[in-house]
Amino acid sequence: MFQIIFLLSLFLSISNAANQDFCVADLKAPDTPSGYPCKPAATVTVDDFAFSGLIAPGNTTNIISAAVTPAFVGQFPGVNGLGLSAGRLDIAVGGVIPLHTHPGANELLIVTQGHITAGFVSSASTVYVKTLKKGEIMVFPQGLLHFQVGAGKRNAVGFVIFSSTSPGLQILDFALFASNFSTPLITKTTFLDPVLVKKLKSVLGGSG
Repeated sequence: MFQIIFLLSLFLSISNAANQDFCVADLKAPDTPSGYPCKPAATVTVDDFAFSGLIAPGNTTNIISAAVTPAFVGQFPGVNGLGLSAGRLDIAVGGVIPLHTHPGANELLIVTQGHITAGFVSSASTVYVKTLKKGEIMVFPQGLLHFQVGAGKRNAVGFVIFSSTSPGLQILDFALFASNFSTPLITKTTFLDPVLVKKLKSVLGGSG
């Protein structure tokens, strides 16, 4: 009975979305392919539409010397149903955000400090790369492999806007070398030397 009531509530929330000003996410309810159900309007406050989590720098003391701080629907419930979200990139000197994809969103990068070399690879295997300075922006089409690298002598900061409340993320290196993807299969499908594959797995904590 509870499941039926919940699904009915979710259906009504979705069907009425076009007639509503907003649908602040009820994070206590389960997420679904259609998003979170709406909080009751009487419980919505201005704080649901503001987020301060991108003010502080992320911790770049890690293997990639970079950090991504998300402002997705799970952190910022006010974006639920609006088709956008945001994030902050902190890239230390020599840092990198490795090749990755966002299966569910386009991405717009705005550089606010330092220099970032950014690029993406098209489905035709064409690489588009540019070093961006403060105030410059670059767009990364949905689903394409892309990256950001610190390009200057100081830490770089950027802010990203996504065309989805939950853009998704898959980092290529982690998918290959931080997972249980077997070394023989990685060698077979990527043509990499098995010794190198095992070395990368040992660095990133993968098995197999």
